[in-house]
Amino acid sequence: MQRRINFSEGEFYHIYNRGANKTNIFLDHFDRARFQKLLLLCNRSKAITFRDYIGRSYVEIEKEEPLVDIGVYCLMPNHFHLLLRERTENGISIFMKKVLTSYSMYFNTKYEHSGVLFQGRFGARHADSDEYLKYLFAYIHLNPVKIIDPDWKENGIKDREKAKGYLSNYPYSSYLEYTGEERPEGCILNKEAFPEYFSHPQDFDIFIEDWLSFSEE
Repeated sequence: MQRRINFSEGEFYHIYNRGANKTNIFLDHFDRARFQKLLLLCNRSKAITFRDYIGRSYVEIEKEEPLVDIGVYCLMPNHFHLLLRERTENGISIFMKKVLTSYSMYFNTKYEHSGVLFQGRFGARHADSDEYLKYLFAYIHLNPVKIIDPDWKENGIKDREKAKGYLSNYPYSSYLEYTGEERPEGCILNKEAFPEYFSHPQDFDIFIEDWLSFSEE
């Protein structure tokens, strides 16, 4: 099936996919950690063998010219979201093929799973306006709230402080990098390739607070 969207260098895209039949694709911490590390390791032209990097921290992994710039990511039990900037020709397609193939092989071996893991080809939407691009920083980072408040998107967030506290303790997204926390996983991102919406962590905090308040109305 031909993709309906053509990727262009220098443009921003919301990338997402979920498990086939909406089944969970991350079953424990190690699965999520594996996928996070693949976001770093697969962001290069040459092939990688994951076992060569077992036991090596993020900061010990040599940097190479990336295929894409990663601005935001979030892993949910049965799906994921990424905000990417196409850096080289076909960069997003190559990057996503490497990540999804590597993770599928890992998952199928670990859980003796047969058949496809993901629901077809990954989805993509062009962030073709500044308004939509900034909105994605909220939409993607707020996804984990659904774990503790499944209907928040339809009915609003019931407990704003609980939701904010949950996000602050959710390690499987880039939320913490924007609140000013320094983590090894921070090297997954290249925030400089995206508009400087948040000059300081306080700016991001206010931005998220506004969205949490808006969802209650």
